[in-house]
Amino acid sequence: GKFFRLKEGSMHIIVMAGICSVFSALFGTPLTATFFAMEVINVGIWHYASFIPCLLSSITAFGISSLFGLPGVRFTIASITLSPILVFRTIILAILCALVGILFCQTIKKCESVLDKAFPNPYLRTFFGSILIIVLTFGLGTFDYNGAGMDVINRAIGGEARYEAFILKILFTAITIAAGFKGGEIVPAFFIGSTFGCVAGQILGISPSLGAAIGFTSLFCSVVNCPVASTILALEVFGSDSVLIMAIACGVSFMMSGYFSLYETQKFAFSKLTEDVID
Repeated sequence: GKFFRLKEGSMHIIVMAGICSVFSALFGTPLTATFFAMEVINVGIWHYASFIPCLLSSITAFGISSLFGLPGVRFTIASITLSPILVFRTIILAILCALVGILFCQTIKKCESVLDKAFPNPYLRTFFGSILIIVLTFGLGTFDYNGAGMDVINRAIGGEARYEAFILKILFTAITIAAGFKGGEIVPAFFIGSTFGCVAGQILGISPSLGAAIGFTSLFCSVVNCPVASTILALEVFGSDSVLIMAIACGVSFMMSGYFSLYETQKFAFSKLTEDVID
């Protein structure tokens, strides 16, 4: 944008186009990426002038990543029958996912604060964080919590997850980010949501696979505060059969997650529960 000497309004749009193009290339979800970029910066305000630029950049990025053989994130879950009891159980699971999402956001911020105070020197902070991750990894005897963890997400969607997996991933992610490494928070959110949803779904009487899918989308929604993009994410990743349940889960999770966020610069223009303007 600076290279082309764009004006402030155009600069805002090209930044949004950059956000959604990388999201689309990574996950193979061009519609989700489009609405995510439009929704995430100012919650409650939509800049419709950015729709076509964001959509075209998302489609272009998706097409290029496809040419390189990079597969999009896609999962298959069993078809479901909508019923009052399933809706009730989904609402409970979505509320729990909102609470876990708050825990995720707060753990990252608290860990950053603690390490910043303990190690003002960023090199020492990174060294200590690295040692801590190594000790935890070999102490647990698994590499499941290092890296993206897509294999763990796949197992969770398949109905298999360890009860402690979501807590450990929160811990590993928080330490890694606080130590100065920047690997992203979106895939960890998918990891935490799917593993938590898998185990909590079983307790609530939801199939582990569906519980993992609900957790995948609703916890993502709770930490980025983007209910429309999260619902479209469910549509692109899991197909249309479960989209109504996913929409309910995303809506409830959005409402119950308060004003916590993974992004310090994210702004809330309106209340989540009323039409009141907030700061």
